[in-house]
Amino acid sequence: MKIAHLVQTHKNPVQVNKFIRQIAGDGHSDVYVHIDKKNAGNIAPRIAGGRNIKIIGESMDVKWGDISLVDATLCLLRDANKSGMKYDFVCLRSGQDLLVRNGLREYLARNNGKIFMNAKKTGSGDETAYFWSLKWPSFTRERHDSVFHPARISRAALIRLYRLGINAIPNPNKPAIDVYRGSAWFCIPGEVAAYILDYLENNPWYYKAFRDALAPDEYFFQTIIMNSPYASGSVCNNLTYLRFGETFLDNNHPRTLTVKDISGIEKSDKFFARKFDETVDNNVIEYFCRRCGA
Repeated sequence: MKIAHLVQTHKNPVQVNKFIRQIAGDGHSDVYVHIDKKNAGNIAPRIAGGRNIKIIGESMDVKWGDISLVDATLCLLRDANKSGMKYDFVCLRSGQDLLVRNGLREYLARNNGKIFMNAKKTGSGDETAYFWSLKWPSFTRERHDSVFHPARISRAALIRLYRLGINAIPNPNKPAIDVYRGSAWFCIPGEVAAYILDYLENNPWYYKAFRDALAPDEYFFQTIIMNSPYASGSVCNNLTYLRFGETFLDNNHPRTLTVKDISGIEKSDKFFARKFDETVDNNVIEYFCRRCGA
């Protein structure tokens, strides 16, 4: 069982190294790391090396809600594909993830060929169709904590108009196939990862359809897979434990986990959890590193 772990990271290299040791320590996994261009010069020299660990040469300037998130994933997929290795599974992970349960390789071996990904079918009449039905200006595809920031106000206004039946800035390349939406993180068979790259090569219209969408990483890959011959192998489970915030400002973003979340994590059936931050609670990171082999 050969696994390629694709890791997107932008900070906390010490923490990232602990996660890399968890997922690379079995000797049967390769780790490909993409570092956000904004921090690459500082972080790259501090990422642990190894024969099965590679920092990819291409570095994207990743922005929340933007196609650059998809671009970073594509860079990782292409690098893994170019390696010539035949991977049984390709898993997309964040540098703020941790392995929180042992036995991942054995579990994937028992479920060889399954697609572990969250994906829910949406449509043109769905309330979330504004994500891809509008050509979102770049300044609206940014994260801002203040509810009074002009970008958030503009985004809210465009969504409100859309729900009233007014598409103020229609997407001229809107996808003409069923759209599926879910969490960005996945663990997919290697042949499905290769299929994604082939599909994009043969269907240049598809990337254009999501280039100016809002948060396209939440449906770009899901839509390709669920419209593919592999769709029947999809399991609506991306193997990841997370909790969303509970306030107006953070209810669309994963909450940073602490030692208070250990019980909930261990009661779940998930192999990964996110997100962790050593500057918020390093004790929970050390706990799972001891439990799961860093």
